[in-house]
Amino acid sequence: MNAGPGQSYQRKVRDLHGRDIVFDGEDFFEDPDDWSEEAARSLAAEAGLSELSDEHWRVMHFLRDYYQRNGRAPLNKHLTSGLGMSISRIQALFPGGIKYGARRLAGLPNPKSCM
Repeated sequence: MNAGPGQSYQRKVRDLHGRDIVFDGEDFFEDPDDWSEEAARSLAAEAGLSELSDEHWRVMHFLRDYYQRNGRAPLNKHLTSGLGMSISRIQALFPGGIKYGARRLAGLPNPKSCM
């Protein structure tokens, strides 16, 4: 992945539950296939979420399924209609909101790399 103008790109490898996983400089997975529920739990704890509720998992699995089917993250209108939840509710569930919270915990690539 190439950094855009004014961006520095730094890869880092982290050990999460005995697996080496490559992250970009903002802690997004480089490869969405490296994601696991254990990795999501670890990243959530780092973000201050001591426990992931059924709502958290619903959002993360929806994001992952949509990304796998479409090769990109859903637009907000697809997210709200697919989940039957408001944007404000989804934003409130994750520190960092949708882009830097839910997407990161779901193992999707950095939104900056999708532009």
